[in-house]
Amino acid sequence: MTPHEKQLLQEFPVKSTRTFFDHAKVSPLPRRVRDAVNAFTHDACENGTKNYTSWMKEVERVRGKFAQLINGDVDEIAFVKNTSEGISIVANGLDWKSGDNVVIPDIEFPSNVYPWWNLKRLGVETRMVKSRDGRVVFDDLIDQTDKRTRIISVSSVECNSGFKNDLNRIGAFCREKNILFCVDAIQSLGVLTMDVKRDNIDFLSADGHKWMLSVEGLGGFYISKNVLEKIYPITVGWDSVVNAWDFMNYDFTFQPDAKRFEEGSFNTMSIFAFGAALDLLQETGIDSIQASVLSQGDYMMEGLQKRGIKILNSKIQKERSGIISYELKAEPQQFSTYMLENNVSLTVRDGIARLSPHYYNSQDEADRFFDLLDSFL
Repeated sequence: MTPHEKQLLQEFPVKSTRTFFDHAKVSPLPRRVRDAVNAFTHDACENGTKNYTSWMKEVERVRGKFAQLINGDVDEIAFVKNTSEGISIVANGLDWKSGDNVVIPDIEFPSNVYPWWNLKRLGVETRMVKSRDGRVVFDDLIDQTDKRTRIISVSSVECNSGFKNDLNRIGAFCREKNILFCVDAIQSLGVLTMDVKRDNIDFLSADGHKWMLSVEGLGGFYISKNVLEKIYPITVGWDSVVNAWDFMNYDFTFQPDAKRFEEGSFNTMSIFAFGAALDLLQETGIDSIQASVLSQGDYMMEGLQKRGIKILNSKIQKERSGIISYELKAEPQQFSTYMLENNVSLTVRDGIARLSPHYYNSQDEADRFFDLLDSFL
């Protein structure tokens, strides 16, 4: 075992127990994330709130780390409990008029569907753009827009097909037509580069538990300062306002930045975990992670093709992500159980098998998966 391999095994203990190709679902935790949580709980157990001030300094440090990850400004970042909450902040906060519409692809994870469908009671139409073999064609997307389109909302990467939307092209169109642009980024942050400024993204939301290698229930929400006043905070609390710590001097003036959407006390323990995960990603480098994961995807697609298995994700380089999906010609439950019993984690659903390796996975692990696949078939 090389020193690099030893280092990866130390950081990712899961490598010693199973072959994990399911980061598009829920990631195993790196050792340092576990250690960060343990350190926080130990401090809180032994010292109570003695170190609360340092906790809040860490909260702001992590806010800055997330801003760096997406090339946003720190005052454009709020912590949310999940992707759905961030999208719902946008959906519920805009001043809708009956007859307005939202445009989304028809292959979105429900986090980017139901917040928009929930607006039907206000007379808002959600237009579902029909995908083509798991791809969202740009012309099909814009053909659904008109003068009453208020928002286009897409995933940076579609959850089943792994198709990577052209955010730059969509964002440029939205800016030209004065349409707001919302992105569910949970299937790309941590593995693909992201630049909200370059791509004219107005809103972005992502939980940390997939490619960002953190815990469930804590993520980041971006709202461009250019559109901050367009979204009214529907859920408010003591921390939504200026001078929040002057508790009994009531002043219902919202905080002047994204923090107005943080209505109460932080999930501090999970923010510590998130910070440790973001540190690891930054140390490794997103460019390096992206190159590694795409290379692994190339190897997996080659292995599937050799076996005559139909690949469902796009093979076009600019449309590629960390997700490799293929047609499952087997009884899903039997295949899933077989892989689980042989210590391989992957997703089986909707007639597909989905592989989603991260940078710490290896070709040897892919070979082990293919050996098991050959035995099963």
